[in-house]
Amino acid sequence: MSKAILKSTAIVSVMTLVSRISGLVRDVVMANVLGSTGLADAFFVAFRIPNFLRRIFGEGAFAQAFIPVFSELTAQNTQDAKRFVNSTAGFLALITFVLATAGILFAPALVGLYAPGYSVGSTQFTETVVMLRVMFPYLFCISLVAMSAGILNTLNRFAVPAVTPVILNVCMILAMFVLVPFFDNAARALACGVLIAGGVQLAFQIPSLLREGYLPSFRIDKTNEPTRRVFRLMLPAIFSVSVAQINMLVNTWLASFLVTGSISWLYYSDRLMEFPVGVFGIALATVVLPSLSKVHDAGNAMEFSKMMDWALRWVTLIALPATMALFFLAVPLLSTIFQYNAFKSADVEMAALALRAFSLGVCGFIFVKVLAPGFFARQDTQTPMRIAVVAVAVNILLSFSLVGHMQHTGLALAISIAAWVNSILLYVTLRMRGIYTPEPGWFWYLLRVFMAVGVMSFVISYLNEVDRVWFEWSLSERFFRLAILVGCGGVSYFISLYLLGIRPKQLLLRQKAE
Repeated sequence: MSKAILKSTAIVSVMTLVSRISGLVRDVVMANVLGSTGLADAFFVAFRIPNFLRRIFGEGAFAQAFIPVFSELTAQNTQDAKRFVNSTAGFLALITFVLATAGILFAPALVGLYAPGYSVGSTQFTETVVMLRVMFPYLFCISLVAMSAGILNTLNRFAVPAVTPVILNVCMILAMFVLVPFFDNAARALACGVLIAGGVQLAFQIPSLLREGYLPSFRIDKTNEPTRRVFRLMLPAIFSVSVAQINMLVNTWLASFLVTGSISWLYYSDRLMEFPVGVFGIALATVVLPSLSKVHDAGNAMEFSKMMDWALRWVTLIALPATMALFFLAVPLLSTIFQYNAFKSADVEMAALALRAFSLGVCGFIFVKVLAPGFFARQDTQTPMRIAVVAVAVNILLSFSLVGHMQHTGLALAISIAAWVNSILLYVTLRMRGIYTPEPGWFWYLLRVFMAVGVMSFVISYLNEVDRVWFEWSLSERFFRLAILVGCGGVSYFISLYLLGIRPKQLLLRQKAE
């Protein structure tokens, strides 16, 4: 079982890596075109609102509720599964269409709610409203895309859903090169690119769904009990799986009162922080949830626990070095990737402060991606919701406490601490209920991983230069130096793991790492 999951995780990770790289290219172009101006801040506020709803009705709460029920039905009766898909697609399309329409009509009120620092009638407020209205229909398309991804992932068809986000990045990049001349500003062209991407992404799913025999024909079937169960499960899951997005919305709200550029600095640093979270954390969670659901349906509690233990060991192996790499390489990464044209060295310095604060929460973010499916696979969405309430409360309290002294950096630090609170409470609850019991060997495993991370951190720190030197180097010099740092850091880490006795084969077979 672990070999199959690892293979699927590798496929999703590779596809997600392609998506994240294309996303970085997109962000580089955006940083060059928009920089950290008021127009950039307006776009990021407008994009975050429908994107937040996408996380809820897309791969967030809806997916976590949909996959376990669909997995259960496919194991029992294919015809029931198809009726369930048709009914669920009908209700999801209706709900998201109504929400998108309401979002367009009430865009000024939404902007006033999410960015109260923008005065009504100002250029930033007006541009945010315009872009929000253009992008809100994206919610309708991408929610159906996420449902398609849930179907294909449950059927062990991971490649197409994993590569679909690349389309969004490509459309946004093309918009900045092709559509800008036809709009008043580059931000509006970007918003149009987002809308186009939603339609293209939806069309991209159709051939795969046809091959699997699950292309939905939309039905509003109020008598379909599994559909009703999905939306019942979804309500508490909305909160639990959207903690990071809720926290970012809260921080965007506070950042709108700070100096111009604060929202952009948070956005670019968050994008780099999400790179390891997406490439491995989300990829592993995407594969683990359907697998855990099938094991739970089979009634194998011991295998359920072992599968979670296997996933947590892999998460630890990746998340710890990613944390330290982002912390020590904040300026090199931001300078090399974003510091051109409109994005200045001062922007790099400010974004680096946020990235270092975000990096402290990387482990927490990734652990949540693996721990939460331990509940969702059992169709328990209430427990993660209650824990999420605590995490959001912690973020809000810390954000208000830290923003005065630390500005945007305090907002990033608050999110990181909240991620740790979320993951720790999920872990403790799983242990207390006997759902997860750690396999033997964790102490020595963690000790050796920490030692390898220590070696890697020393190597990176020793080879790195002071921040100001990065601002003076040419683009080619920065890329060359960053490649050396990343290469030497990675080699030192994996050599240290090998010398300390950790082998991939041990993790593949879930043997004890004594």
